[in-house]
Amino acid sequence: MTSRAVLITGCSTGIGRATAERMARNGWTVYASARRLETISDLRGCRTLALDVCDEGSMRAAVEQVEREQGAVGVLVNNAGYAQDAAFESVPMDEVRRQFETNVFGLVRLTQLVLPGMRRQRWGRVINVSSMGGRLTLPGAAYYHATKHAVEALSDALRYEVAPFGVRVSVIEPGLIKTAFGRTAAAAVQGVDQTDDPYAAFNQGVAAMLMRAYEGPLSVFASGPGSTARAIEHAASSRLPRTRYRVTLGARSLLMTRRLLPDRAWDTLLKLVYPTPRP
Repeated sequence: MTSRAVLITGCSTGIGRATAERMARNGWTVYASARRLETISDLRGCRTLALDVCDEGSMRAAVEQVEREQGAVGVLVNNAGYAQDAAFESVPMDEVRRQFETNVFGLVRLTQLVLPGMRRQRWGRVINVSSMGGRLTLPGAAYYHATKHAVEALSDALRYEVAPFGVRVSVIEPGLIKTAFGRTAAAAVQGVDQTDDPYAAFNQGVAAMLMRAYEGPLSVFASGPGSTARAIEHAASSRLPRTRYRVTLGARSLLMTRRLLPDRAWDTLLKLVYPTPRP
């Protein structure tokens, strides 16, 4: 028997929750997970797990439970992640490390843990939720973009290495998605110590920009998390899934613009939208 059991990280809100609900509704055996179990206790049709992608024991326990009950994790959706935005110089190194631990190292380790089971059954899907921010970079978000660029590179290497074992790897690249992500990211900017920070005004502008993008006038270009959940399910169910799924018209348009513009022209375009640090 080939297990098609789905393990999804970061299901307390947004894309993870929408994906868990959609796939459970469509008959998949879904293991929805989050750091705090109480945040997902209301998910219907899902089996819930406490899973912290920054904790080795937590990840091992989650994978072992799925393998005990289903034989293997058939589909892994690496969705857990967050943004610590602010100027490059403003973010403390502890926060930089925590960002990489959550967005990159946790994804890597959890994937390592599920791959032996996928290889044994000669079938599996690894679906990594990246961002359009994995293909371009915006001011005030250096470390978030760096983590997503890393996810893109890791996925490209992994795709080639595991294909002979029947495992397919897909990257999901959402644009603006109407979730709590923007509010959380704006709060993270506000949480950076602004005392004597030469970028204080810039950081405040970045926080305001995030709120406009996710909850203000620019949110007309955003989609609900359901559009990303559809792409994830397609990657899980297709015989030959795409290597990349670009979600939302805004993401596709912005990525095309970035590809066409040289660096200096891109920087000039950003000045029309983003605050400029002032000496």
